[in-house]
Amino acid sequence: MELTKMSDMTKLHQAVAVGDYNLVKKILKKGLCDPNYKDVDWNDRTPLHWAAIKGHMGVMHLLIEYGARPCLVTDVGWTPAHFAAESGHLNVLKTLHALHAAIDTPDFFGDTPKRIAQIYGQKACVAFLEKAEPECLGHRRAARQEGLPLDERDAEWDAKKKELELSLPSPNRNTKKKSKKSRGPHRLSNIKEQRL
Repeated sequence: MELTKMSDMTKLHQAVAVGDYNLVKKILKKGLCDPNYKDVDWNDRTPLHWAAIKGHMGVMHLLIEYGARPCLVTDVGWTPAHFAAESGHLNVLKTLHALHAAIDTPDFFGDTPKRIAQIYGQKACVAFLEKAEPECLGHRRAARQEGLPLDERDAEWDAKKKELELSLPSPNRNTKKKSKKSRGPHRLSNIKEQRL
């Protein structure tokens, strides 16, 4: 199956998005594409994000077998779990949880996959995540106590997040504007007092 080129999306991203298991396997076996490549034209989505969006379970297992990392996030901090929660793909969430992926990670705006599921009315996902989030936290605590390494950080995202935070308006700038506004009425009251 020949796929049309969509932007700069890799052939792997395309094959995953359409759910072509055989093509995904062929690409991964040949080592033609990095399963963790973030496509900037698609908001830094990895192939695993696409599998979660579409609910392609077989493709998802294949990607993970070839080293796809569930902790990688998009340009606003969405993990594959956020996309699965939005789309109502409960099996994807269960698989990510079974892999000990951090399914409770907040995005840049503070929304966890559970919150996304609530927003989109995915009741089965919400019910699952309510039980799974404490288990996820418990697993992280146990792993830290035992000194086991966890793959839960996206270093590229951490740097980008700091950059985004710095681009937000500073609270100090707002207070300076407010203080200038507060001087205006005070000056008017002094003028009124002088007239009297």
